[in-house]
Amino acid sequence: MEAFIPILVLAALVLLPLVWLIAIYNRFARLRQIIQESWSDIDVEMKRRYELIPNLVETVRGYAKHEQEVFRDVSELRARALENHGSATEHAVDETALQIGMKRLFAIVEAYPELKANTHFLALQVELANTEDRIAASRRFYNGNVRELNQLCEQFPSSLVANMFGFARADFFELASEAERVVPRVGVVS
Repeated sequence: MEAFIPILVLAALVLLPLVWLIAIYNRFARLRQIIQESWSDIDVEMKRRYELIPNLVETVRGYAKHEQEVFRDVSELRARALENHGSATEHAVDETALQIGMKRLFAIVEAYPELKANTHFLALQVELANTEDRIAASRRFYNGNVRELNQLCEQFPSSLVANMFGFARADFFELASEAERVVPRVGVVS
């Protein structure tokens, strides 16, 4: 029986690090998949917003024909954001610019009480506000998972596994502060 003790100790010394390595590797793999899935959720909501923007622009254009520059800018910013398939950081730059353009569009709306009372405009505004809320929730979920992955990549000893298997830090999806919450206010002018 005493002859088995060194074998058991040796097996434990080999198996425990192997089990730990497998567990950390699987955690990295799971996080990578969750981050890809959560980015996909953000992408779906942003595409929904990109589909709403032209309708909103056309509705506002019917009331404010002399604001062509703003309409053109918003349309160009939308197209640029829609075509961006880069990293979260690159996408955030285009999203920030689009949000600032939308802010300018909503500033125009403030000058037209009859537009703010238009039922089609109000419906678009509600849809856009709901979509913005879903994007914000998806962004928080994505950034939380990115934070967890980045912590694992930086903490010892999991950083050893990250380096060994090529797991890298991910980019947060952060908008500039001036574009953070350009959500339309929903309400009817009295």
